[in-house]
Amino acid sequence: MKRCGLWLLFGALLSLNASAEPAAINREAFAQPLPGLDDPQQRERFFHGRSLFRQAWVITPSRDEAVDGLGPLYNRISCIACHPKNGRGQAPASEHEPLRTLLVRLSLPGRDVHGGPLPHPAYGDQLNESGIPGVAGEGRAHVRWQEQFVTLADAERIGLRSPRLSFSELSYGPLDNVYTSMRVGSPVFGLGLLEAIEASTLQALADAPKPDGVKGRVNQVWSVERQRLEPGRFGLKSNQPDLRQQIASALHGDLGITSALYPEQNCTALQQDCRQAVSGGEPELDAVQLGDLHFYLAHLAPPPRRGLDNPEVQRGERLFNEAGCTQCHRPHLSTGQHPLYPLLSARQIEPYSDLLLHDMGPGLADGRDDYLATGREWRTPPLWGLGLIERINPGAGYLHDGRARTLEEAVLWHGGEGAVARERFKALLAEDRRALRAFLRSL
Repeated sequence: MKRCGLWLLFGALLSLNASAEPAAINREAFAQPLPGLDDPQQRERFFHGRSLFRQAWVITPSRDEAVDGLGPLYNRISCIACHPKNGRGQAPASEHEPLRTLLVRLSLPGRDVHGGPLPHPAYGDQLNESGIPGVAGEGRAHVRWQEQFVTLADAERIGLRSPRLSFSELSYGPLDNVYTSMRVGSPVFGLGLLEAIEASTLQALADAPKPDGVKGRVNQVWSVERQRLEPGRFGLKSNQPDLRQQIASALHGDLGITSALYPEQNCTALQQDCRQAVSGGEPELDAVQLGDLHFYLAHLAPPPRRGLDNPEVQRGERLFNEAGCTQCHRPHLSTGQHPLYPLLSARQIEPYSDLLLHDMGPGLADGRDDYLATGREWRTPPLWGLGLIERINPGAGYLHDGRARTLEEAVLWHGGEGAVARERFKALLAEDRRALRAFLRSL
């Protein structure tokens, strides 16, 4: 698919028309390019990548061969559908609602040849609810919530909900002896800066001594392009080594779009109708499109902080530090030399993450190993942009499966290596909790 100057004009018009508000707070705050992306050709490439991210893919055959190839099995028809406004998805409120921006990972006990999760022989490594004409969707997932209450030091009670997952309309047999893991769509800004952090920095963070029982370690995951194990940094369990593979894997698993990294259709050996479906090309996503998607997501800027001069925000930041939250949610990191994009290199960034795996206790455990990550371990999610989620993605949940409806609930779910910080939070009085909330909303 060829790029043209119209993409640059189109992107500029979208930015101008988004809102009269500053980009830091309007609903396009997660869609802004990094400052310094001024070269016209680079901006053209950025806006073309953005159009692909928002593109609704269609079933083969179609008049526009550049965007056909959806399926044969899929969950959504576009990337933006799971990452609305480039932000967070949400879990369904009840078992009667569709998943929309949530998917379900699947695996069996054991490991694949590279040490990753072992896919289910009939359903693969995630449930695809939809299929193109002639191909049955794999089934339906339903989420039912159970609630418990936690009492804080000043007697305030906060409800914590946990999911119970069930399936119906299964097309390829029962899902017995299967591990499942619910995942909501995560924000996609700032990913290029995280990609530019050197592996040696991640290892140094893992090796550094930490108080309060905090540890942290680097996952080692399979690189499809380089055919070797490498440090993981993307995905909720740091199960992808780089942004390019993260993009290609999501397109393949969620939309059924093949690429040079994943050239085979997302059909298992037992899904004969799926395997016989017409392809949209070999591959369906060409090298230019994959490159432009990578360029776009690599150059999405995290929104700047707000309210730095607010005394309540400053007090909340001190409480955040005193609680020990920064042992995992590291405020300051440095990027190294990005191999493709100089604008991402040698920067001081504030992601509030260490990108390491941490044992979060039994409450958040999914029981599903992912390379070195155990069923209790999760990557520290970056907190930049956290304070705009309520505005840009109303109703979005927090944590890997969207169970936490508020920031307070998200903190109270911390166990394992986060248990000491959680108990310090529980001991705070209402005034201190308001200050901490004000700080988190400034990110």
